Amino acid sequence: MGKIDRYIGSSVLVAILGVLGVILGLASLFAFIDEMSDVSDTYTLWDAGSYVLMTVPRRLYDMLPMAALIGCLIGLGSLASHSELTIMRSAGVSVGRIVWAVMKPMLLLMLAGVLIGEYVAPQTENQAQAARSLAQGGGEAQTSKRGVWHRQGDEYVHINSVQPNGLLYGVTRYRFDGERHMLTSSFTRTAQYETDHWNMTDVTTTHFRGDSTEVIKMPEERWDVALTPELLSTVVVAPESLSISGLWTYINYLSDQDLNNDRYWLAFWTKVLQPLVTVALVLMAISFIFGPLRSVTLGQRVFTGVLVGFVFRIVQDLLGPSSQVFGFSPLLAVAVPAGVCALIGVWLLRRAG
Repeated sequence: MGKIDRYIGSSVLVAILGVLGVILGLASLFAFIDEMSDVSDTYTLWDAGSYVLMTVPRRLYDMLPMAALIGCLIGLGSLASHSELTIMRSAGVSVGRIVWAVMKPMLLLMLAGVLIGEYVAPQTENQAQAARSLAQGGGEAQTSKRGVWHRQGDEYVHINSVQPNGLLYGVTRYRFDGERHMLTSSFTRTAQYETDHWNMTDVTTTHFRGDSTEVIKMPEERWDVALTPELLSTVVVAPESLSISGLWTYINYLSDQDLNNDRYWLAFWTKVLQPLVTVALVLMAISFIFGPLRSVTLGQRVFTGVLVGFVFRIVQDLLGPSSQVFGFSPLLAVAVPAGVCALIGVWLLRRAG
């Protein structure tokens, strides 16, 4: 039985890795083509290629469930096409045993995915965003194409580039009173974090005093704010690219600031439940091999896997924003599609058994 388990597991694992490589290569190529539209004198082709390369871990993490679904259909489907699954069943190997043989390498893949999503992808994504924003913005607020916006109390802050070493480029701050009247606006070329505050250099501040304004220029200024480099590294990266621990920290920070954190809750539950989502998709793929896709061609299996994967992703993408609009738990938006897939898989496997 051990040899059979290894044979089934290796067949599925090789297929999943092959599919993952193809999908990742295509996604990276399309991302590079998309970045070429932003190429300029400061943001070169080399910069665009470096950005795409550094975002590969995040893309790999995002595509793992889809690759597992299609790869499982291809790997098990190949065994079914050569009647190897039929021979195994005739020799007394149960459906449950085959499912467990498939799930063994999946456990390793899911563990690798969790480690990449928690420790590798957030770091490389942060470095990629910082390098791109610095190259595109050049430290000037007026030339910034991206940057990040953040609200801190009565201040609205735009930061052109957030560097991983606690250095900010192009910080623009707008402060308002309770009636939404602008009190001050300031632009700082650079800001460096110093233990418990930010030391801002080359600061130009405009004070709005009724019908007049006053411009004050200072070589240095202290900025006391609750934003730390760790929190800013969270702000600059999309919620979907953050680690689970980073999401949890920023969710609590937004709650303390009375700011909406629904989007971050959705990303949090998506990452926490991704291993279960992968298991549900693989379970459904196995059930297809023993059920409706037992005797079809490889092309039909690939088409079915792509179709099911896209439908699953579309449903998730619809339920996620719907949870924020209609107010139901983001946990349901992530768990319901996975639960439906798991139920379909179990039902089909029970019929096949």
